[in-house]
Amino acid sequence: MTQTDTQTTPANVDNGVNVEALLGAREALDAAPEAAQFKWRTSCEWVNGTHSRSTVSGFFGLGEEQARSKDFTIESDHPEVFAAEDHAATPVEIVLSGLASCLTAGVAAVAQHRGIQLHSVKATLEGDMDLQGILGIDDDVRNGFGNIRVNFTVDADASEDEIKALVAQSQKRSAVFDIVTNPTNVFVTVN
Repeated sequence: MTQTDTQTTPANVDNGVNVEALLGAREALDAAPEAAQFKWRTSCEWVNGTHSRSTVSGFFGLGEEQARSKDFTIESDHPEVFAAEDHAATPVEIVLSGLASCLTAGVAAVAQHRGIQLHSVKATLEGDMDLQGILGIDDDVRNGFGNIRVNFTVDADASEDEIKALVAQSQKRSAVFDIVTNPTNVFVTVN
């Protein structure tokens, strides 16, 4: 492997990530920072009870509207212990899945860039939540997670320290990790 400003990936490593395209996008956005301003979107419609369906289609990025090859749907509900019908994962489980997916994708991308062949990557997440806040039992109890634990099991052609470095770099660059761990301004309106 050659060490320069940008690492080159050995030809024999294939984690399914096109690092050259990612580095090319990075260079292009560095030269035109206004193109790096993205707006991600979803719309959500109530189905029944606590069951809802979100649709993800286009987004704004690279200075213009971008179309997806197809729409994606994400269903959400609550389990029967909340007097619901349990048609889908809860919204908080979807947040945990988003965090897991973002970190796992980062591990794959960083491994590809560093020339590390992955064999398997599994992230297991667990979030602690006191429902007294959501249910209005105690206004001093936070509605969201108190703690989230992420555990990775990674099988790769790399040392333990190299694997820990992959995970650390993924965490450092993860959009969802940032969203979950830092305050975000959210504006809610009614039409």
